[in-house]
Amino acid sequence: MDMPKAAAQPTRCGFVAIIGAPNAGKSTLLNQLVGSKVAIVTHKVQTTRSRIRGIAMEGNTQIVFVDTPGIFKPKRRLDKAMVEAAWGGAGDADAILLMVDAEYERDEDLERIIEGLKSQGRKAILVLNKVDIAKREKLLKLAERLNETGLFTDTFMISAATGSGVADLRRHLAGLMPPGPWHYPEDQAADVPLRSLAAEVTREKLFLRLHDELPYSLTVETEEWEQRKDGSIRIQQVIFVERESQKKIALGKGGQTIKKVGQMAREELEQLLETRVHLFLFVKVRENWSDDRERYREMGLDFPTE
Repeated sequence: MDMPKAAAQPTRCGFVAIIGAPNAGKSTLLNQLVGSKVAIVTHKVQTTRSRIRGIAMEGNTQIVFVDTPGIFKPKRRLDKAMVEAAWGGAGDADAILLMVDAEYERDEDLERIIEGLKSQGRKAILVLNKVDIAKREKLLKLAERLNETGLFTDTFMISAATGSGVADLRRHLAGLMPPGPWHYPEDQAADVPLRSLAAEVTREKLFLRLHDELPYSLTVETEEWEQRKDGSIRIQQVIFVERESQKKIALGKGGQTIKKVGQMAREELEQLLETRVHLFLFVKVRENWSDDRERYREMGLDFPTE
């Protein structure tokens, strides 16, 4: 006699927005939650410019994480677009993680976010980052102070850098996701076009190589993507800067800077794409690119009209 098969466990799927002030560690946490690199990580603030979706599996639950730009007081058109993207990412999420750098003393941006969530009638999960370096007494006092706002349903203390506490956070989030079919294949880690991901890899290497010389005056676009017969990929990218002096910095003496950036980006792209990559980089001056509607479309941002 055949035994009846156990009923398949119903699938669950939902969206979790990761918001916070600039440089709170959101992109590092996203990579830890997903288990692979889907967002660029540098020491600079505001390196995430658009919403990036990372996909994680926890049992029969698929969690779609939305990594957002840091929320801060915008001064430029690009700043405004980034902040609007961050609030947009939180708008329809099934759960919101508010990430706080436990070592960060200034809290004007944090207070602005808390008030913004309150005005929308939203609740959030408090995620205190850097438990690996912050003193326990400081962590407990910060958690107590923030929980007095009445905004948070739960508090997690984690280290995005080491992964400490991240598995517990992911399990908790899985329990909050609504029943429903998965939105993506089980083995997909991100919902980012490969051309955009390749541009982000190069932009990360530029930030890491140039440090403070070109803070935000550049963007990278993938102009050509050719799959060759031998299985390799030819990628051509343009680095847009706003002034001729910035072009010289990006190129470096004798072209050494751009050569090193290209080597670093190519090596990472070959790991990500699991094939040989031929990467060609060009630097072009485009004055006021940050006021160019087309550049915003390429970055996946809405163009602010004011």
